Amino acid sequence: MMTGGKEILNTVARIRMVFFILLCCGIIVAIRLFFLQIVSGPYYKTQASRQQNFSELLTPRRGEIYLRERSGELVPLATTKEGYLLYITPKTITDAESLYAKLKPILADSLDYEDYIARALKKDDPYEVILHKLDRRTVQKIQELKIDETGISPEEWRIYPAKTMASNVVGFLGYHEDVLEGRYGIEKYYEDVLRGKTGYVEGSRSAGGILINLGKSLFSPPEEGYDIVLTLEPNVQSFLEKKLSEVQKSWNPARGGGIIIEPKTGKIIAMASFPNFDPNSYGKINNLQTFVNPLVENIFELGSIFKPLTMAAGLNENIITPETTYIDRGFLILDGYKVKNHDEVAMGETTMQKVLEESLNTGAAFVADKLGNDRMKKYFASYGLGEKTNITLPGEVSGNLSSISTKRKVEFATASFGQGIAVTPIEFVRAASALANGGKLMEPYIVERVTRPGREDIITMPKEIREVIRPETSEKISRMLVKVADDALLGGTIKFKNWTMAAKTGTAQLPLKNAKGYSDQYLHSFFGYAPGFDSRFLVFFFMENPRGVSFASQSFGKPFQETMQFLLTYYEVPPDR
Repeated sequence: MMTGGKEILNTVARIRMVFFILLCCGIIVAIRLFFLQIVSGPYYKTQASRQQNFSELLTPRRGEIYLRERSGELVPLATTKEGYLLYITPKTITDAESLYAKLKPILADSLDYEDYIARALKKDDPYEVILHKLDRRTVQKIQELKIDETGISPEEWRIYPAKTMASNVVGFLGYHEDVLEGRYGIEKYYEDVLRGKTGYVEGSRSAGGILINLGKSLFSPPEEGYDIVLTLEPNVQSFLEKKLSEVQKSWNPARGGGIIIEPKTGKIIAMASFPNFDPNSYGKINNLQTFVNPLVENIFELGSIFKPLTMAAGLNENIITPETTYIDRGFLILDGYKVKNHDEVAMGETTMQKVLEESLNTGAAFVADKLGNDRMKKYFASYGLGEKTNITLPGEVSGNLSSISTKRKVEFATASFGQGIAVTPIEFVRAASALANGGKLMEPYIVERVTRPGREDIITMPKEIREVIRPETSEKISRMLVKVADDALLGGTIKFKNWTMAAKTGTAQLPLKNAKGYSDQYLHSFFGYAPGFDSRFLVFFFMENPRGVSFASQSFGKPFQETMQFLLTYYEVPPDR
């Protein structure tokens, strides 16, 4: 009995011990579950969500930029290429030199050693890109090495197949701080149009990594960027750039450029400037001014090519005719200042026609005096001088006509022949087109259309701003300028046998940059249109500080003739003589 009682007591004790242990374990498990589910629940829920949920941004294709040949064929000016980038994971690299030695035979000289080492030593960085723009063959060779410390990702990059062609117009795609965006030119102005809209996709992954539970509410497709077709004709653009290159080599100017426009519509079919650059390697350019388009972003005192604008105003007001005369003494004294012809030679009694042929400053001043200050200001404003043209290129500035805000006659006299006032070349081209097209101020444009898949294209149509001079005035000034080209321009040696051509040159002193007055350097300018009385094309040239040539007729006469000859032939314009 004693023995049996002890065994029962021992059994009860063991049961109690087991129960106690189980109870403790239960309490521990309960506490653990409390901390896991209640205290740390949000953390583990987030972790599970990260492992099970799927979210990715979908990058849109950037729109392309095209030129259109006369035949209608599109020529790519800016497009996107697909490839790969190579990255390393510095945290996992134990021997940077050894890794470099493995990669070098494949990447040759494209992998910069110092840059690679600097990135490989960033031990706290999990991801460092060491090379861009790899092709598939190179990627395959790298993958065959099976290097854990490297990785490959797909990427896209901008290429410019035409290289330097129209570079100051197109601009380039580059990084601004950490953001890839259009820089300069069309790439910048139309950034929002070209970039498109980023999409996204969200869902859940199964244990095998398969995407499940994907609904429309969790999917937003990317909206691809729109393509842009410029008005520039590639063969005309190429010819203009060739002529500018010849001018640059011949006279070594600081900078220059040219525009070819249809004066009746405002459509620009060529625009170029120098120095230019290759957008594919824009990083090699040290001087940021190289990226600036001086035809829209800089103002210049263009000189005597302004005389036809002044003369047309006088003709339109019926205060002069081509046969009106004045007495030229070679200079004038106005408000205590001397206004003179370039050589101060007195021509005596001289007609308005001779004023244009001999480019007499005193003759332009004579017309300005007969117009009076108020009427001259009205005409210059009507020509659009001093206001932006609204061309769709970034950085456009407006001209500076502040000198004729005075009542003094001397400022109006100098403004009549393009001195003391400064405008952008595109401003002048717009104004000069009114002389050629019957008197209308047309808005210049450089984008033909924006193509929008699934939607109607945005097409640019010619836009008339206002009438500046009467059609008969346009014919009169054109007749005067045709006579200038036939009889006076380089002695009449560059006139066409089969077409009439109107033209005027300008040779102007460059103002001092940090002081009042003028330097001993010159700006050459030239504009002309043909056929003279039913004009299809207006051509404009300018350059700063050419060396070894005195007058614009000598520097630009032949390039202008060859450019206009090409245009009339290429577009099969019927002869008007």
